[in-house]
Amino acid sequence: MGSVKCPACGLVNFVTVDRCRRCGNEWVRSALIPAITAPVVDSTGRGRGFGRWVLWICGVTCIILISCHVSLLLSSDGLTADEQQTVMTAVAALDRAGFVRESMALQHVVSFRRTDNWWNRYVGHQTAYAATNFPFAVVTLYPTFFKYPVDDIERATILLHESFHLFGSGEEAALRRVWIEKRRLGWTSAGYSHTRVWKNTREWTAGSVPVLFHCGQDGQSDCLE
Repeated sequence: MGSVKCPACGLVNFVTVDRCRRCGNEWVRSALIPAITAPVVDSTGRGRGFGRWVLWICGVTCIILISCHVSLLLSSDGLTADEQQTVMTAVAALDRAGFVRESMALQHVVSFRRTDNWWNRYVGHQTAYAATNFPFAVVTLYPTFFKYPVDDIERATILLHESFHLFGSGEEAALRRVWIEKRRLGWTSAGYSHTRVWKNTREWTAGSVPVLFHCGQDGQSDCLE
């Protein structure tokens, strides 16, 4: 059945009536344009509804992320004052070497911890010097980070590796980039091939990115030396 809209008050009436059931206004049927019988979709209203839905999703996501970040901090211990000073000295070495973006992130964005949070305990990092929880910018520095590096350059090298994780790089990509960039830090075989950090990093990098060690007469030498 069709319908018509009252020209006086706008109420939609059945097409068979000659008088508006709201205001009583009379009309001639032939002079009226039938109203659309299908439901009218308010595009503006729908847009507002979609916007509220997006905001709701974003809000819930933010709450979840913040809750996870707080839980990582609450389930671990922060650095001591001496440890914090050691870390900042290594970050300064990164900055001097030209790794400005990485040093800025480590200095102003990262929350450094000295013990494992619940996530790290679940995943496990038995042989690591440090671990990064992406995208929460929580970096755990294990006792080996402070014990085995021989100087600030080696600690800066470890932090450089973790900074690549901060920006979303996986383990293989981080190892490759550190090995390629190590000369910028002054971390070379000439001065550090005897250290534990060098030997560990070379072993891990050779296992993950063997193409970097297919040079020399033996086919197993560092291609960047």
